[in-house]
Amino acid sequence: MFRKKQSNRRPEWMIVGLGNPGPEYDRTRHNVGFRVIDRIAERHKVKLATFKLYARHTTWEHEGRAVLLVKPMTFMNRSGQSVAALSRQYSVPPERILVVADDLDLPTGRAKMKPKGGTGGHNGHKSIQASIGSDAYPRLKIGIGKEGQTVDHVLSRFTPGEKPLIDAAVEKAAVACEKFVAEGLDAAMNFCNAD
Repeated sequence: MFRKKQSNRRPEWMIVGLGNPGPEYDRTRHNVGFRVIDRIAERHKVKLATFKLYARHTTWEHEGRAVLLVKPMTFMNRSGQSVAALSRQYSVPPERILVVADDLDLPTGRAKMKPKGGTGGHNGHKSIQASIGSDAYPRLKIGIGKEGQTVDHVLSRFTPGEKPLIDAAVEKAAVACEKFVAEGLDAAMNFCNAD
């Protein structure tokens, strides 16, 4: 049973997990951002029941703050459509939009948070930056390693040996997202980036 953690207040923060919609992409490396959003929802017993503006989302109450939890339902390379539409709808500035995504350049299971940055070749970030006209949004990267052809790798699933690393990274990322809202970016980065 879901507790009443959903909020009717206008959200002032957004946490966006990137991924591709559809069962064929479930639990692939590229969908680790979706897993973090699902984990936050599970930890706080809320449900992403609303589907509009190209995304599945809910407004969640955390430490007295209203937060939009978002899973874009476009494909990865059009993630910016929903992020831009929702940020306009609720007047959420870039510095309060935390985007969670996979990262090829980090070792599998390593989580790292930054206040802003480039795209790193990630199509989701390319789309978001083009759509909102800014790179000044925080991002939480989860390492998925790099091997073979990029497209094949990001759309593959984690090996049995990698699963404990990713499960731990998803849990750590969920807590870091909560800290971002409750304690601010610096506290969240200190927690997330500590080895």
